Amino acid sequence: MIEMQLEGIRLEIPQNTPVLMLREQSGSRRIMPIYIGAPEASSIHYALEGLQPDRPLTHDLLINVAEGLDAQPVKLVITKVEENTYFADLHFLQRGKVIAISCRPSDGVAVAVRSGIPIFVEEDLLDAVGKVVPTTAPDNAEEIIDDFRDFIDSIKPEDFQG
Repeated sequence: MIEMQLEGIRLEIPQNTPVLMLREQSGSRRIMPIYIGAPEASSIHYALEGLQPDRPLTHDLLINVAEGLDAQPVKLVITKVEENTYFADLHFLQRGKVIAISCRPSDGVAVAVRSGIPIFVEEDLLDAVGKVVPTTAPDNAEEIIDDFRDFIDSIKPEDFQG
């Protein structure tokens, strides 16, 4: 397993699709992009900005439920990709036993950001999908950030209703 760091979320233009950007912490510092949904992007953004909603969001609820069951999240492992769908396992420690629960990587990252747990990817997966990208900011980095802020500001509570 290779430890990753969350670089952030960027908006794929012109579709305005959020892309989760993970970077290898050592070695060649490969990037692993994963397309995610708008609600998950918003939830991750809230956690990164330290915003505390009046009531728990879904990912906050998951952590609260785990703690209520005497379990703590310990790590997220992104395990594979099949037909452009990524899979991950969120690992919890409960009474000395590690329990792996299947999840979407975006939900796992939302939990990881809130709880401060590390994010890992299986080495063979990173070998297959990782991209070596320079760490310098692109010329339009500020524009990308502004576009994403506009996107986040446009989300309404109704967007999260199932």
